[in-house]
Amino acid sequence: MINRRIILAGVAALAFATSAAAEDWKAKYPELTFAVIPAENASGVTERWTPFVNYLSKELGTKVTLRIANDYAAVIEGQRAGNIHIASYGSASFARARLTGVKIDGFANDINADGSTGYYSVFFVKANSPYKKVEDLKGKNLGLVDPNSTSGNNVPRFELNKMGVTDAEAYFGKVVFAGSHENAILALAQGTVEVAANQWTSDNDSTLAQMLTKGMLKNADGSAMKKEDFRIIHKSAPIINGPYAYNADLPADLKEAIAKAFFDAPAKDKAAFDRLSDGQKKGFHPATTKDWDGTIDLIKFVDSLRKKAS
Repeated sequence: MINRRIILAGVAALAFATSAAAEDWKAKYPELTFAVIPAENASGVTERWTPFVNYLSKELGTKVTLRIANDYAAVIEGQRAGNIHIASYGSASFARARLTGVKIDGFANDINADGSTGYYSVFFVKANSPYKKVEDLKGKNLGLVDPNSTSGNNVPRFELNKMGVTDAEAYFGKVVFAGSHENAILALAQGTVEVAANQWTSDNDSTLAQMLTKGMLKNADGSAMKKEDFRIIHKSAPIINGPYAYNADLPADLKEAIAKAFFDAPAKDKAAFDRLSDGQKKGFHPATTKDWDGTIDLIKFVDSLRKKAS
């Protein structure tokens, strides 16, 4: 009886301590800001992420606010200042944040439909164009995404370097930073550029696939463009899916609660989870910051290319 009482008292004390700890961080963080970068237009980002952010609010028991950042740099600086608590990163922007001293911890990344946790950087051209390889595009216009984009700038420059193109600005007629993955595809579809770098996991899981599903791409006669209207002329080696990261100085129990909410999402709110990727992801994979150490080496290499070119 005495042992049972001791055990029950211990369980009660642990529950009280856990509850008290939660109340402590909720008092300090009555609201959490979750930032994402604009892979698509602002309304599309809002529609895609709001159900999941609402789910996080419910699971954490505190308000979570969605912030659509202007670009990758805004996410980096927001977490540096502590104004952003959780963020969705690309691999390169996460590496850039770490290189510039932002104290963040990666805790998860996406699991693809086939169970893998990576994707590719590709060069798209229009299928009716004469371009079969990068060498055919010298003097033409290249569409990139953002200076801190993994698949939309850093990996493309790394791939070009392997082909002997060490200075993209000198090789192509013009290099255009479109600002988002969608805008880079739009620039290609509208003829502003002849080739565009973008992210691609599979024919059904890419920015291009999402845009085609939403009917965003039109031919000159107004008819809807199809998957067959585009062609990939180069695909990179696999890239690890970008991380979800929280500020390193958040309370340990809060970080644990955030990670658990992510991992539980496919089962607890499948509709909200599926909305993130049009049903093309299986879940979240537990990760650590060190999983992206290799990307830091990539960023340093690309930085060295820029210095040589200047």
